Amino acid sequence: MTQAPSRGFRLFSPGSWGEARRLVDILRAETVGGALLLAGALLGMVWANSPWSETYEGLRAVEIGPAVLHLDLSLATWAADGLLAIFFFVAGLELKREFVAGDLRDPRRAAIPIAAAVAGVLVPAAIYLLITSGADAEAARGWAVPTATDIAFALAVLAVIGRHLPAALRTFLLTLAVVDDVLAIAIIAVFYTGHLAPLPLLAASAPLVVFALLVRRGVRAWWLLLPLAATTWGLVHASGVHATVAGVLLAFTVPVIGGRRAGPGLAEHFEHRFRPLSAGVAVPVFAFLSAGVPLGGLDGVAKALTDPVALAIVAGLVIGKPVGVMAATWLMARFTRADLDENLAWVDVLGLSILAGIGFTVSLLIGELAFGIGSERDGLTKIAVLTGSLAAALLAAAILRLRNNAYRRIEQASLTEG
Repeated sequence: MTQAPSRGFRLFSPGSWGEARRLVDILRAETVGGALLLAGALLGMVWANSPWSETYEGLRAVEIGPAVLHLDLSLATWAADGLLAIFFFVAGLELKREFVAGDLRDPRRAAIPIAAAVAGVLVPAAIYLLITSGADAEAARGWAVPTATDIAFALAVLAVIGRHLPAALRTFLLTLAVVDDVLAIAIIAVFYTGHLAPLPLLAASAPLVVFALLVRRGVRAWWLLLPLAATTWGLVHASGVHATVAGVLLAFTVPVIGGRRAGPGLAEHFEHRFRPLSAGVAVPVFAFLSAGVPLGGLDGVAKALTDPVALAIVAGLVIGKPVGVMAATWLMARFTRADLDENLAWVDVLGLSILAGIGFTVSLLIGELAFGIGSERDGLTKIAVLTGSLAAALLAAAILRLRNNAYRRIEQASLTEG
């Protein structure tokens, strides 16, 4: 009997060879970055709960920078506003490259991770607001905390439990997390801008436009581009909009396709240059300076997790995130008439959806913006994010480990075909 033709494209089928190799390099860098992130977070947590906790808080509070430019900021603020701008610059480059020159140029392929990312924001936010509906008005400000996926943390977990996971699933997780990061930036810009100064924001467009014109002409000279990028960042910071927004804006101006110059485009060139700085320095240092919170022992953790805000964050990460990602992926697969790759099952997507509930870097950032650095609720947020992320990691590990033999067979078959 002749096999019925496929209704559409294959969901989670292997992409092009060139794109697969590029993504392997990215995943390798992010996995190393995830290990450094975990090390930085653990160091900050241990120090904050040691007899020398006052020195940790003193280090976070050290102020550096020119006061005349209103940039005499604490190290904790520099990590959140400055270092994470590099992180979001790399995320913006990656997203633009995926949709301009990557496999996601196909609208059907692009629609699924986009829909999954959007639902992975909306459902946790709805669960958070439902749980905190009876609390005080300030509690609602943290609705976006459980909406973020930390790709470095998630890939570090995958490096331990899912080394044989098919590349297509890893690519889906990577793309979902990058779209998630850009959505987070939009949320931060719109909902967590306390005051807006229009003149600095308008002035930021000048160096941004000059930067865009130079990169469009293929200019790579750091002594020209870095001052323009720093000026754009400084003016956005002065405007009241969170300064990390500048990272995404700068990234979106960088061309993906190479012009007259032979070789890769500037987006790939900058990504190659700045990804190690982002994964190896920016994110781990932010984790170190942000994750340290006094726990007060097991009783303190148990008391913290009875707070509606903490409960809502954990529920959003562990329940809301996977429900949103899984439901959107299933619905979009039906809408686009896509068939799941024959070697995979929906339980694989479930494991990946739970893994998307690992929120860390951006979740901690939003918690600080929502409740204020060092506030009581900021401390509760950190405990909840760590707890929810750990729970998501353990649940995903349990599911994906059960399928490890199937992943080995897929890997062996691909090696045989190659």
